[in-house]
Order: sequence, then C-alpha cells, then structure tokens
Amino acid sequence: MDTQQYKHLRHNFIVNIMDGGFFGFALGFASFTTVLPLFVSSLTSSAILIGLIPAIHSMGWQLPQLLTARQVSRLTHIKPSVLLLTIQERVPFLGLAVVAWFVPLIHRNLGLVLIYALLIWQGLGGGLAANGWQNMIAKVIPSENRATFFGLQSAAASLLAGAGAIAAGYILDRLPSPLDFSLCFIFASGMMVFSWFAMSWTKEPIQPATGLPQINSSLRKEVLSIIKRDRPFTWYLIARMLSQFGTMAFAFYTVYAVHHHGMSELAAGYLTGVLFITQVIANPVLGWLADRWSKKAALELGAVCGAFSALIAWLAPNVNWFFLVVILGGIASTSFWTIGLAYTMEFGTEADRPTYIGLANTLIAPSTILGPLLGGWAADAMGYSYTFIIAAGFCLVTAVVLHLIVKDVRTVDQEINFV
Repeated sequence: MDTQQYKHLRHNFIVNIMDGGFFGFALGFASFTTVLPLFVSSLTSSAILIGLIPAIHSMGWQLPQLLTARQVSRLTHIKPSVLLLTIQERVPFLGLAVVAWFVPLIHRNLGLVLIYALLIWQGLGGGLAANGWQNMIAKVIPSENRATFFGLQSAAASLLAGAGAIAAGYILDRLPSPLDFSLCFIFASGMMVFSWFAMSWTKEPIQPATGLPQINSSLRKEVLSIIKRDRPFTWYLIARMLSQFGTMAFAFYTVYAVHHHGMSELAAGYLTGVLFITQVIANPVLGWLADRWSKKAALELGAVCGAFSALIAWLAPNVNWFFLVVILGGIASTSFWTIGLAYTMEFGTEADRPTYIGLANTLIAPSTILGPLLGGWAADAMGYSYTFIIAAGFCLVTAVVLHLIVKDVRTVDQEINFV
C-alpha cells in the first residue's frame, strides 16, 4: 500500500487539489460568511438566523461522521461511495438559485424555510461523504505529506474562492434582484460539477476491508473505550469544542461592517477576497510548518489569531480595520480546518481511524451549533460587541488548553501502516 501511495502521489495531489480548487470557486459565489448571510439578511434582520448559516454547514458536515465510521471501515474501495454521497452537498446550490429567483413572488417566511431546508440538506450531504473522503485521502496521501497536501488544497480553494467572491461582489453590486443572488448560486452549481469530476480521477489503491476492532461491541461502548484510554485525544476533542465557540464571531463580521460601519456590498466582496487571499498564503505555509515543526503549535497559533481578530472587530473605529480582522480570522480558520484535518489523522490505527475521525467531528457538532446561537443571542440582546468579546475569550481558552494540556502527537510515535 505504501508503494502504491507513492506511485500515484503526484497524480492524486494534482486531481484532489483541482477538486478543492473548483469547490472553493463555487463557495466564493455562495460564501457561507458573506453571500449567503447577505441573501438571508435581505429577508430577516435576526442575528440568530444569520449566525446559523455557517453553523448549519459545519454541523451538517460533522454530525453524521461517527455514524458512517463502521461502514467506511468495511469498504475495500472508498471512492465510489464518496462520489455518490457528495452529490447531496452539491445539488442544493442549484435549489438556492431557484429559491432566490422566486423570493420576490413568495412570502419571505416561506423563502426562509426553503433556504434553511436547502442549507441543512447541503450540510448533511457533505457530512455523509466526509468520513469516507478523509479516509480516502489518508489512503492516497502519506502521513508525512498530509498537512502539506491539505494546505495546498485549501490554498487552491481559497485562491479561486477569492476570485469567485470578487465576481460575486460585482454581480451583487451591478445586477438587480432577483437576478443577482440567483446568478451567484448558478455559478456555484457549475463549479461544483467540475469539482466532482476532478475528484473522480483519484487513483485509490484497493485493499482488503479491515473492519473495526471489537466489531461485536456497540458503537457507544467503543466510543467510551477510546475516550477513556486515549487521554491526548480526549483533550484534543475538548479543545476542538472550545474553538467552535471561539469562531462564532466570524459569521457576523461582514454583516456588522455593512450595517454598522456603512461598508458597501462591493467592498464586502473585496473583504471576502482578502479573506480568501489570506487563506491562500496561510494554508501552504501552516501546512508546511505543521509537517516539519508541530501540528499542535500551528493550532495554538490559530487560536491566538482568532482572539485578536474578534478583539479588533470589537474595537475597530472604521471599516478599514476589518481587513486586518478578516486576515487574522483567515489564519485562525485555516489552522482549525487544515491543520485540524491532518492532526486528527495522527490518532489511532488504520482499523479504527474512521471512528477517530467520526469522534473528532460528530462530538463537536453540538458546540458548532451552540456557538453561533450564543453569538446571535448576544448580538440581538446586547450588541455585536459582546459577541466579539465572548468569542475572543473562548479563543484564548482554546489556546491555553492546547498549549498546557493537549499532548503533541507525533506520527513517528504512532505510525499508521496500510497492509
């Protein structure tokens, strides 16, 4: 298996980076932090509903992963399952285009129900495919190259997402409704198709299904066993939960800048472009450093940047400061996502990796939804400033837990071999 990994490594690097690039291009046109919040804010002023947009996406991606772990562990060939399931996270963007077109003709409450139904479908569709996708990547990318790969893939996604976001800003600024949002979602749907075909070119080595240890035990007993015996992983889960509350302010930056500092929609598009450009640079840099230095330290850096991002948003006297806000937020998001993916794969063995991946995502799903709810409640009840202050506090606590309690798991200490 190791031989096959290296034999097709260059090919799999390229096609999966293409997959991520086109996926990011799609999300530039339908960003969960700018375009979709602006679309929803045209129908409601509720900060809670707006804050739920990225939370639904993240929770939907996380929640099903533990439930699919056993199925994934028994697959000899993971790619066909991933290709089938990932369709469910791509089709809803076309549905959003249809809803956007008909929003002026239907009651806005019905429009909101349809939008959130599509967002839930999109999130859960991604979650059903996520465990298999991560294990497929683990099969085709060697351990010592994974953080670098995720960094490069995310950089490609961010680069094209930045281009998509700027294009979306022009569309929203120059075209009338309902054509503007509808066209953004149509472009997103088209890029999703290209992404799917790029993923389908992955050359995955076929291996005998290993199954999970203690396969006759219940999933609940297996989960409790891992949590009790693997303390480094348990504290890592706690840090991931805390980080979800630390990033709850990120969804409100653009809406706050537009409504409280008078930022134009075109400037909001540029702001999103700066965010994605930041991630283009941060992803490969952090990925390279994490593989050669410390994945845990890269996570700590992200938590500190997240804290400063929220504090500056709270204290910012004008919209210009929000470019620094999104730069720091972009570094934090990059760390939690890119390095988090690679670091999670350091735990466990090949046989129980699907369960570890499932645990690292499913168990933090409640905090993923509770974080934005807390942030939205604080914004509605007391103002956005309190949301930013609370988020900064959680980021700092995350950094402390990572630095003082979480152990730095090294691949050399816990080698994962494919047989």
